[in-house]
Amino acid sequence: MRSQGLSLREAAALRLADGPAHTLELAREVMGLSGHAGAASRAVFTLLGADPRFGVDAVGVWTLREGVEPPGPPFASHRFAVVDVETTGGRSGTGDRITEIAVVHVDRGAVGSVYHTLVNPGRPIPPWVQGLTGITDAMVAEAPYFEGIAERVAESLGDRIFVAHNASFDWGFVQSELLAATGDIPSVERLCTVQLGRLLVPRLRRHGLDAMTAHYRIRIEDRHRALGDAIATARLLIHLFREADTHGLSDLGALRFALGGRGFAPGESRSGAEEG
Repeated sequence: MRSQGLSLREAAALRLADGPAHTLELAREVMGLSGHAGAASRAVFTLLGADPRFGVDAVGVWTLREGVEPPGPPFASHRFAVVDVETTGGRSGTGDRITEIAVVHVDRGAVGSVYHTLVNPGRPIPPWVQGLTGITDAMVAEAPYFEGIAERVAESLGDRIFVAHNASFDWGFVQSELLAATGDIPSVERLCTVQLGRLLVPRLRRHGLDAMTAHYRIRIEDRHRALGDAIATARLLIHLFREADTHGLSDLGALRFALGGRGFAPGESRSGAEEG
């Protein structure tokens, strides 16, 4: 009998933490199945077979792989902050600054509250950037400097998993601006939807935001503006979690294992021209 409140995968991992178990034993103890042996076995393989953290040998004995994070709560139980920034250029920490930021919350598997503002970068916006984003010097002239919104941005990220499409780019700018404004950077886990796309939809030739949203028929309102891109990325994240579940990756621990840390590790910031 599985413990109350645990998912079936969590209950199976808890049982296997005590030692190996045969398929029919798991069917009986975890899933409460004691009828037809073939049906019970199929149910266990359907539940655990695609999850890379579980192993099974030739005679149907299951084990939990050593050194991996055990199954945890489903994606919808976590709180996410999906972020997009527009900037004066592609290099955070070397003079380029944020001109617009949007933070979209995803709670219980649905798009929630939104924070969005233009930001005065304190320097001219290059003409090529103005042409790409439509954000002009005149538009940001009366906008707050990042120092004036730093506390609000930090609050919007607090206790949430930071998500962005090419997360190293957006996080590089956010952390640089927060450090300059407050002297502190919040400790947040980061997740990259580009890396998720490469893992879960490898058949696509490209995994930029345009390609990924087109694949899932997500319409982007106001492309290359922070709010439109962040909302589209939030909707993409929800689709990717559904995709992950079909691959047997039903929680963040399974994704970490499958990604080998790539989708969660901070990478070198870059312009994002290819994947943004």
